Amino acid sequence: MRILGSAVLVMEFFVMGFAMLLAKDNHEPSTIIAGAIIAILMLLTPGLLKKRTGWILGSILQFLMIGYAVVVPSMAIVGLLFGGLWIAAIVVGRRGEAIRAELMASRTPNP
Repeated sequence: MRILGSAVLVMEFFVMGFAMLLAKDNHEPSTIIAGAIIAILMLLTPGLLKKRTGWILGSILQFLMIGYAVVVPSMAIVGLLFGGLWIAAIVVGRRGEAIRAELMASRTPNP
């Protein structure tokens, strides 16, 4: 679960960097600063994914990335794609952890 979530957040960091490059010529510096804050948080959040707060922060960042479509309209589509990947990381990760717990329980030796 953490590996998939981390991969999504790091890829989003790069996408936000490209979005800021698109926005730099036509928008105010405050929109670039907001994008930079979102990007930096996306780079730091994978370290927090061991706890529930990391997943909550990651979910909030997904909405902020979609919201950046106000500045760069193409970010709406990209944000929705990454939002889907984020949801997939949560669903597939939980399913994988359940299977792993089952395997670990079946490997314990019986006395």
